[in-house]
Order: sequence, then C-alpha cells, then structure tokens
Amino acid sequence: MQELLRRDADRIISDAIRAVQPDEAVARALKGREFPGRLVLVAAGKAAWQMAKAAYDCLGDRIEDGVVVTKYDHIKGPISHFVMKEAGHPVPDENSFAGTQAALDLVGNLTEKDTVLFLLSGGGSALFEKPKVPGPVLQDITGQLLSSGADIVEMNTIRKRLSAVKGGRFAEICAPAKVFQVILSDILGDPLDMIASGPACPDSTTCEMAQAIARKYELRMPDGARALLAEETPKSLSNVETQITGSVRELCAAAAKSCEALGYEPVLLTDLLCCQAKEAGSFLASVACTHAQSGKPKAFIAGGETVVKLTGKGLGGRNQELALAAAEGIAGLQNVCVFSVGSDGTDGPTDAAGGYADGDTKEALLAAGRTISDTLRENDAYHALGLVDGLIFTGPTGTNVNDVAVALVK
Repeated sequence: MQELLRRDADRIISDAIRAVQPDEAVARALKGREFPGRLVLVAAGKAAWQMAKAAYDCLGDRIEDGVVVTKYDHIKGPISHFVMKEAGHPVPDENSFAGTQAALDLVGNLTEKDTVLFLLSGGGSALFEKPKVPGPVLQDITGQLLSSGADIVEMNTIRKRLSAVKGGRFAEICAPAKVFQVILSDILGDPLDMIASGPACPDSTTCEMAQAIARKYELRMPDGARALLAEETPKSLSNVETQITGSVRELCAAAAKSCEALGYEPVLLTDLLCCQAKEAGSFLASVACTHAQSGKPKAFIAGGETVVKLTGKGLGGRNQELALAAAEGIAGLQNVCVFSVGSDGTDGPTDAAGGYADGDTKEALLAAGRTISDTLRENDAYHALGLVDGLIFTGPTGTNVNDVAVALVK
C-alpha cells in the first residue's frame, strides 16, 4: 500500500507542475500584440529563463536585446544574444546586483516609442535588486525576515523601501518607454505589487505599515536603513500595462485533475493556505484521520504558502516541515500519506522540492534515532526525511506558482 501511495504522489506532483509551465501562458499574453519602436526584454525570477525562452519563441529577433536574471542552476541554455545571470535566492548576492544593473543599463536610453517586455515571476525580490543600503546590510535584514516567521507580504513591504527597483521604481526608470509586464503569480490572491516586490506596479503599502512590521519583528537595522522606511514609494504609474498569468489556483486544479484520474475524489480545502508549516501539516493529518476509514479514496488539497519560524539550526523548508509535522498525526495508518511540494522545485535553502510522509514515517524515524518533535524544534526536516526516503526531488521546474499540499486516503 505504501508503495502505491508514493507512486500516486509522484504522479500527482509531476502532472500538477507540468500543467503550470509558463510557456503557453506567455504565448497567450503576446499573441497578436504589436510593439512599435525598439523592444527589449527583461526577465526576473525563478521562472525567468522559461518565460524568456517562450517570449523569444514567439517574437524572435523582434526582441532587440534581453537580460535574464534567475536562480542558480536555473538557466537551461543560451537564448539568442541575451545576457544571462544566475544569482542568489532567497538572500540577494552580488550577482543579483550585477544582473539587475545589466537590466538597468539596457532600459536606460529608451524613448516613448519603445517598449520593455518585463517577464516577472516569484523569487524576483532576491534576484532583481539594486539596494539603497550596503549589500551586507540588505542581506542581514533579509535573513532576519526569513527567520522571523513574517509572511511574504510583510517581507516585501520592508524590501520595497530598501530598494531602488522595487515598489514601482523600475517602471519609473524605464520611462518614458512603455512597460508591458507579464506576471507569473506566486502570492495568494495575486496582489500585483507584492509579486517579486512589484518593480513595475504602484505600491499599495505605506511607510507606517513598513515601520509597524519592523517593530513587530524587532528587526535590527542601522539608522540609514530605518530612515528609508519613511520614504514613500510610487503610488501611480502611467507607462505600465500588466497581464497576470498562472497562479496557485491552476496548480491546485491540476493536482485535483490528476487525483481524479488516479481514482481519488478530490476535495479542495483551500488555495489560500497561509499559516505555520507545522500547523498546516497537523491539520492535513487530522483531516486524513477523519476519513481514513470511510472506504472511499479521497484527496484533500491545500494550495498556498506556509511559513517557518526558525527555532533551531537545522536544514529544511516549509514543505518538508509540513510533511514531517503530518507524520505525527498519521502514524500507524497504512492507507494515508501527506506530501507537500514547491512548484519551483526547491524548498527553502535545500535541493529538495518538498517532503512526503506516510503511516510508517514516524516509526522509521524512531528506528533511526530521531523524534519528530525534536526535529521540528531544530528545523531539521531535510536530514530527517532524507533518512526515510521522505524527500521529493524534481530539480528546477521552470515555473513558480506557490506550493501544493495533498493528503491522500487510499
């Protein structure tokens, strides 16, 4: 039974990620569009290479020049004569800054007749960055936010004010040229100004909100950085047209379709999951336990993005922590599994896409000298799940539309 559950989980993951590749979405966004004057391309985010490749396949040499900034190991080959940069994520590094500067150099001398095709996906907050504070200061503040349990909206509210390109400022730099941006959403509810911190979107947040977040999480920052929290961001932009494509809703729908094809009755619990990862795992385990004796194969699906509050010094990501937490609740059940995966193929600072647990996981961990409670306290889900074949590996997927977690009852 456990082998069947794992095989089904792998199939569902593969089907769901394949369905949210950005190729067709970018092609739809560009179909029938004309771009008078010069056309240049800037792509930023975890899906930047895939989106840029799709745009070049549609427009070819009509694109005069391009810059692609994406995560390490995410470039799959050259695209025409575009400049390719791989950079740090989730903490920006010098390559993030260099890649962004290359994009700024590209758009610096455009006229009102020209267009910037701006392809944006999740991860851009780290990858597309020109800091207004020294690089080490930005990296330290980013690290504090990542470990605090702050959600992505809170994080990006702070990051916008420390950046020369976020919060609509990139669009201002492109002016008087037009910006046509195609966005692959990785944030619940698709708030345009929060995806990759909204480089070409008017900012809906305020200085007061940023300052309140800094107080809430007791962020340590020098006076210069704290002063930037009081500088307002652009609230209107007249040179931008936006088309959003792809979202966690599509990821959940694709997972549900795959579950149904495998004989499960799919139940979408939410596509707005937003809580601590271990709480989400415990909840999914509880749902599975309730239905474990129903006699009907069911799949309970939750899409969104959980958070991890770091209390230890281990290694892992939110999806692995979710699966590990679920293992406690489903221990001993032979017809249940819980898995969670990031659609971009990476989970936190690891090479795994997510985690898998079934009714045997807890016992196997105990046999290996591990307890779930101690492992969660140390935030070391990666090493624990690695001991019991509970890691999910997909490699970089070329897309990024949040996470999907599933509880299967066979």
